[in-house]
Amino acid sequence: MTYFIDRRANAKHKSAVNRQRFLDRYRTHIKRSVEEAVNRRSITDMERGEKVSIPARDISEPVFQHGPGGKRTIIAPGNKEFVEGDRLRRPGGGGGGGGGEGSASNQGEGMDEFAFTLSREEFLDFVFDGLELPHLERKNLVDLDEVRPVRAGFTRDGVPARINIVRSMREAQARRIAMRGPIRRALREAQEALEAEERKDPVLRNPARISELKAEIERLEKRLEAVPFIDTYDLRYNNLINQPQPSSKAVMFCVMDVSGSMTQAHKDIAKRFFLLLYLFLERNYEKVELVFVRHHTAAKEVDEEEFFYSRETGGTIVSSALTLVDEIIRDRYPPNQWNLYLAQASDGDNWDDDSLTCRDLLANTLMPRLQYFTYVEITPHAHQALWEEYERVEAEYPERFAMRQIVEAGDIYPVFRELFRRRTVQ
Repeated sequence: MTYFIDRRANAKHKSAVNRQRFLDRYRTHIKRSVEEAVNRRSITDMERGEKVSIPARDISEPVFQHGPGGKRTIIAPGNKEFVEGDRLRRPGGGGGGGGGEGSASNQGEGMDEFAFTLSREEFLDFVFDGLELPHLERKNLVDLDEVRPVRAGFTRDGVPARINIVRSMREAQARRIAMRGPIRRALREAQEALEAEERKDPVLRNPARISELKAEIERLEKRLEAVPFIDTYDLRYNNLINQPQPSSKAVMFCVMDVSGSMTQAHKDIAKRFFLLLYLFLERNYEKVELVFVRHHTAAKEVDEEEFFYSRETGGTIVSSALTLVDEIIRDRYPPNQWNLYLAQASDGDNWDDDSLTCRDLLANTLMPRLQYFTYVEITPHAHQALWEEYERVEAEYPERFAMRQIVEAGDIYPVFRELFRRRTVQ
C-alpha cells in the first residue's frame, strides 16, 4: 500500500486540511446555500465569495462518554418543604421568575446558526460542481509552438534557479571519495612505515628515513585538506526540454437574438446566461476561445463588450447567425483540430419561413461538426415554429442537442446546470 503525505505548509492561522474536510462533510448544506446565493445575486457579481450559514443542530456530532455504571448512592440537597408525592405550586408573578426587564418571547426554542465565509475559489467550485463541456475530444496536434517544458535528466550547464542541490551534493561526494582515496591510502602507508621505523631500537633507527616520512605525511595531509568540498565541476542543473503536447482545444460560439421582439428583460436574462457560461468556460478550460455573434435580420461577429451592451436592434432572421457561424468554422476552426460548441439564446420569434432554413442548416451542416448545441428560449408564452423545428433536430441528435425554456431570471442557474451537467460514459 502506498501513502501520500501532504507536507505543504498551511496559511498562517488556517488549517487547509480541516477546512476541506468541513466543506466535504457539509457539502449538501453548502450547495443549497450557494444555489440560493446564485439566484439572489446578479451573475456579474459571481466572482466574490459568499457567507454561508448552517443550523447549529446540523453540525452537532454524537460523542461517547463514560456512564456511571453499577449502583450509586446519592445524597440530594435537603429540603424542608416538600415530601414525596407533594405537588409543586406554580410560581406567582409574570411569565418568568427572573428579575430581568422586558417580556418573554412566545416562540419555541431555537439554536444559533453557524456562519462562515466561502472564498471566491470555494464558491465557484460549488457553483460549477459537476459541470463540464460535453463530448470534449482529443484533436490533432497542429500548432508546433504548443509545447510544455518537461524534466529530462540533468545537465552541467544552467542557471542558478535550476540547480539540483541533491544531485550536486552527490556528485561532490563522489568526487571527494575518488580524489581522496589514493591520498588516504598513501597517507596510511606512510604512517604505518613511520610507526614501524620509530618502534626500532634507537641504534637501528634511520633519522633521515624518519624525517622523510614525516615530510611525506605532512604533504599528504595538506593534499587532503586541499580537496574542495564542492567544485563547479560537481554542479548539476535540472534539464528542461520543450516537448510538444497534444491538446484538446475548444471554441464556444455564443449566439444571441437582439431583434425588436427581444425586450430589455429578455436581453438581460440572455446576457446573464452567457456571462455565467463565460465564467464557467474561463474557469475550467485554458484553451477555449469564445466567438460572440449577434443577430437580428443580419448577423455580425462582435467583441464581448458589444455583444453584451450594444443597443442595436431590428427584425429576426435566425438563419443569418447560423450561416455566419458556419463561415467562421470554415475559415478559422477546422473540426479536425477544434471541439466546436454553440450556445444560442432567443425569444423564439423568427421570420415566417426561416425556421425551416435553420433546421436544414443545423441538421445537415452544423450538427455533424459540433460537439454540442445548446438552445435556451426566453419566453413565458407558447413555443413557435423555431422551437418545433429545433425539436426535430433534437430527435436526430439526442446526445448532442439540448434545448430548454427560461421564463425568469431565477430559471437561469437550474437550466444552466441541466444543460452542462456531467454526462456519464456508457
